[in-house]
Amino acid sequence: MKPVKVGICGLGTVGGGTFNVLKRNAEEIARRAGRGIEVAQIAARRPNPKCETGSTPITADIFDVANNPEIDVVIELIGGYTLAHELVLKAIENGKHVVTANKALIAVHGNEIFAKAREKGVIVAFEAAVAGGIPVIKAIREGLAANRINWLAGIINGTGNFILTEMREKGRAFADVLKEAQALGYAEADPTFDVEGIDAAHKLTILASIAFGIPLQFDKAYTEGITQLTTADVNYAEALGYRIKHLGVARRTDKGIELRVHPTLIPADRLIANVNGVMNAVMVNGDAAGSTLFYGAGAGMEPTASSVVADLVDVVRAMTADPENRVPHLAFQPDALSDHPILPIDACESAYYLRIQAKDHPGVLAQVATILSERGINIESIMQMEVEEHDGLVPMILVTHRVLESRIIEAIAALEALDDVVGNVVRIRVEQLN
Repeated sequence: MKPVKVGICGLGTVGGGTFNVLKRNAEEIARRAGRGIEVAQIAARRPNPKCETGSTPITADIFDVANNPEIDVVIELIGGYTLAHELVLKAIENGKHVVTANKALIAVHGNEIFAKAREKGVIVAFEAAVAGGIPVIKAIREGLAANRINWLAGIINGTGNFILTEMREKGRAFADVLKEAQALGYAEADPTFDVEGIDAAHKLTILASIAFGIPLQFDKAYTEGITQLTTADVNYAEALGYRIKHLGVARRTDKGIELRVHPTLIPADRLIANVNGVMNAVMVNGDAAGSTLFYGAGAGMEPTASSVVADLVDVVRAMTADPENRVPHLAFQPDALSDHPILPIDACESAYYLRIQAKDHPGVLAQVATILSERGINIESIMQMEVEEHDGLVPMILVTHRVLESRIIEAIAALEALDDVVGNVVRIRVEQLN
């Protein structure tokens, strides 16, 4: 059987890793796929010194690959929303299968792309778009197909996790660790997507669609970053038996789907709370399997290439199959997707960590307890610290039971209006993940 011809668009970190893995493991991959896989063309603006491409034809124009009649599969590794979107649609229009590692593209344009792919009878594979080398999409879409998924939670951005790990282990300030993350190449010069939760929200959007059988709805995901976290809150959380992680949470409720990314306190004895540095992990809870945890490298040259090539092998295996009998892009049949709504953040439910800076006056704690009680908010634990010498204020740390976000918002407004409360009340959500 003649080999499948592949075109790689983008020869950066992941593109170079993909080429190297395909070349190094060619025999093993062919044994798995059932036929050879040949990189017939590469589109790249510049060579990659870590990648010896030999006699493989190289073009500077990515659309040369999409329009090349010899190419069976286009691997899109250029990133971004715009040019990648045009490239993928052109490849699909030309009847080519697509493999992509582009989470932003899938989260924002996936519904359109998958509809076009179904129309043309081609496959769009995107395992590498979420959590690098961890095969979590395949696990949820296929391995957990028997389950009604209740919730999933993930540390799905390595940059943010590296920053929070350094803050906890070494007592460093956010800004200081961010500079190191940029110097190490973990964070971009503009780190907004990483530290504000946008990158994680792209990935969570994809995971939630596959878990719950809903259309991709990135615009409805709630995102909150880690830029305002202090070492004080990291230390107080530790004293209470928690770790702070930048967590993506998707949960099925009777009223709708919670879809949110934010700093989160997790009990320190949970496995996911001990995922440190740039590593990723996704925890999935299903009604039959219970809770499962998927852990590994969330980025990097060859970990991500591992997922790209795995997708490519799946595409090669399924190329000759009846399109109606292939695994659906979003796990559920396209005409069976649910219209279960995405809940606004004030309709979501969580427990909360509150840090209040109060004047050292009698009766303040009683006022705080009254405000919370009047809004049906129960206190699980409380920790009152010593008076701080530099400003004479007393930090009060509370952890509440689960309550609607709208109630905690009302309570915080009332707390901040008290004469004895100084500045803003710090609020961080708490998830038990049990």
